[in-house]
Amino acid sequence: MAAAADGLGSIAIDTTQLNMSVTDPTAWATAMNNLGMVPVGLAGQQLVTDSICVPGFDPSLSMMTGITPINPMIPGMGLVPPPPPTDVPVVKEIIHCKSCTLFPPNPNLPPPSTRERPPGCKTVFVGGLPENATEEIIQEVFEQCGDITAIRKSKKNFCHIRFAEEFMVDKAIYLSGYRMRLGSSTDKKDSGRLHVDFAQARDDFYEWECKQRMLAREERHRRKMEEDRLRPPSPPAIMHYSEHEAALLAEKLKDDSKFSEAITVLLTWIERGEVNRRSANQFYSMVQSANSHVRRLMNEKAAHEQEMEQAKETFKNALTGILTQFEQIVAVFNASTRQKAWDHFSKAQRKNIDIWRKHSEELRNAHSEQLMGIRREEEMEMSDDDSGDNASKKLRVDDSALAAQAYALKEENDSLRWQLDAYRNEVELLKQEKGQLFRTEESLTKDQQLQFLQQTMQGMQQQLLSIQEELNNKKSELEQAKEEQTHTQAMLKVLQEQEINVLTVALVNQDREKNSEKRSPGLKSEKEALLIGIISTFLHVHPFGANIEYLWSYMQQLDSRISASEIEMLLMRLPRMFKQEFTGVGATLEKRWKFCAFEGIKTI
Repeated sequence: MAAAADGLGSIAIDTTQLNMSVTDPTAWATAMNNLGMVPVGLAGQQLVTDSICVPGFDPSLSMMTGITPINPMIPGMGLVPPPPPTDVPVVKEIIHCKSCTLFPPNPNLPPPSTRERPPGCKTVFVGGLPENATEEIIQEVFEQCGDITAIRKSKKNFCHIRFAEEFMVDKAIYLSGYRMRLGSSTDKKDSGRLHVDFAQARDDFYEWECKQRMLAREERHRRKMEEDRLRPPSPPAIMHYSEHEAALLAEKLKDDSKFSEAITVLLTWIERGEVNRRSANQFYSMVQSANSHVRRLMNEKAAHEQEMEQAKETFKNALTGILTQFEQIVAVFNASTRQKAWDHFSKAQRKNIDIWRKHSEELRNAHSEQLMGIRREEEMEMSDDDSGDNASKKLRVDDSALAAQAYALKEENDSLRWQLDAYRNEVELLKQEKGQLFRTEESLTKDQQLQFLQQTMQGMQQQLLSIQEELNNKKSELEQAKEEQTHTQAMLKVLQEQEINVLTVALVNQDREKNSEKRSPGLKSEKEALLIGIISTFLHVHPFGANIEYLWSYMQQLDSRISASEIEMLLMRLPRMFKQEFTGVGATLEKRWKFCAFEGIKTI
């Protein structure tokens, strides 16, 4: 940075050669901007845009695009100044150095072309140098752009210059197109047109990759720190089982405020497999303590339900009051629209009153519908509660009550059985501890404990037997109730079948009376009698019947003039001799005619 400032400060500008007025602020702004300095009281213009000077991060390195690097092109860091006003034109001026002079290109010519900028570029290619140019002269010209780390000059008229920072390359690109003249010589070897372009160097790309990796590591670290900050705290560690911890946990289970924490510990111990013969009684007491909270939870639920009902009632009362006030407001609007008061209002007032009335009626109707919906729900709940008075529902209620009692007795039976097993485990443990040693006072107390436990076991066995007898009685009562229900259902089915039979007999008698009143039409000719005889013989030979096409094909052999429709009409005229049946299912459905004269004689 210091070298760049020294280089820029070493430039000597002759005001007489530039033909620039000292009092012209625009000219001073242009000249000092070309030198990379910010004039006092004026805004400068940077040589290139920020997006060109500092390219964005490579997205292939999983960088977050929202975090941008520090832009080296900001003022105050020894870099290019901020942009000037748009009305100040950018004009390149003559640059004087100690050993050479740089003349600007023709402003009418297009700007010199450059290749695509490589990532992390700090090296430039400088072509078109004078043949007599030395490294010292090149360093004198280009050190004004920034610190130079290396200059590689070729035997031909070009060289490569590597700067310390990337933004210095943009200042060097600014000199592209200038004509360089050594001293005041007019020799062709002492002049040349400079062409400055970006150069691709492995060192630049390596440093850029290292910088990108460092930024990626910082971003990953920042993300990890953010995730650790937002991660919810881990649950507290659960202690291991011991008799002391079990006694403390049993006390916590009895406390309503510590129940949720204690029940989690109890569940973890049971899942870990801490239950054994020695600790079974202790775990059973803790489970029993947990079961004692069921009634408390049900009471809390009932209290919350009561609060909800009270809130519903309060809401309904408030809604009724609001609806009453809406009715009053609508009544005021209706009274205002009557002719007695309506004629005294102006046209604008009438329009506003009409709009207000319609809006109030819409709100009134909406609130009334909501209130009616609440009342309808209450009526439906009441109807659901009042339903179920018939005998079948009573039987179901009795069955459910008996089943509930049986289930309760079964649970009590299981709990007593578990207590009995626990006492047996204690007896076995006491027997194991007793051993084969001589009897002492402790052994006597153990014997007394054993006797006491045996007596309690006998009492529990008797209680268990009595409960089992009650359970059997309830089961027998339940089976009797089920048998009575099945018997009533069977009686109902028998009565329904009897009613159906009576109705069918009545219908058959009516049909017989109607058929006796009707007389079958007589035969028209001897031909029809002959046809009836042939068809009867044919169908009698075919007991399963025959379709009309098969019958018509047989009759065609005897009389070719007869048609299938004539045969079908003749069969339909004599329903007591021939009957039609349908056989098959779906696509195989077929109509067949059968001979039924022998059955018809019996019904006459």
